[in-house]
Amino acid sequence: MSVRVLLADDQALVRTGFRVLIDTAPDLEVVGEAADGEEAVRLARETGADVVLMDIRMPGTDGLAATRQITADQDMAGVRVLVLTTFEIDEYVFAALRAGASGFLGKSVEAHELHEAIRVVARGEALLSPAAVKQLIGRFLASPGAGGHPPKDLAVLTERELEVMTLVATGLTNEEIAGRLGISRMTVKTHANRAMLKLGAHDRAQLVIIAYESGLVRPRTL
Repeated sequence: MSVRVLLADDQALVRTGFRVLIDTAPDLEVVGEAADGEEAVRLARETGADVVLMDIRMPGTDGLAATRQITADQDMAGVRVLVLTTFEIDEYVFAALRAGASGFLGKSVEAHELHEAIRVVARGEALLSPAAVKQLIGRFLASPGAGGHPPKDLAVLTERELEVMTLVATGLTNEEIAGRLGISRMTVKTHANRAMLKLGAHDRAQLVIIAYESGLVRPRTL
């Protein structure tokens, strides 16, 4: 079954370019295009999209507000947002991750990277490499006043869930965590999912942010 993709960008040429790239993958399908955030939210609901490629800087309702609306709507609980950015890391990308986006991509991404990113996000995983985690945390959470949310109470987690969450926050994949802890990949995923549920995290990207905001992991340890 194809992964249904919605394109949200105010530039028609950008949307066309991404449509062409996506159409080269047999398991991916573009189901709609939006020129602003308001239209993106409406089409995400109407098309049953699995993944929204979301530009942040759009007129009217921007991509950040649209991301918040999509991830907060229980009727669209299965929709994942993948942020498109011209810059590698900026405050808007970080805010989008806080709002529930599952990761980010540069607009200069190659076709095979785009395809795999969409597949990863559609599976419910976060598109955050170790390098991306280091940039995000080092630039924002280490800055005075960067943490905008009160820290979560991690006492609700078991010792193993805390251990898995710590490793997730350093950017390790499930396979790498499994090897580190001597458990199966499925067990890692189960612990991560339980931690997300208990902490109200939309996905692994938010779990990473909570880990740093709560002091479980600190930037200098990376």
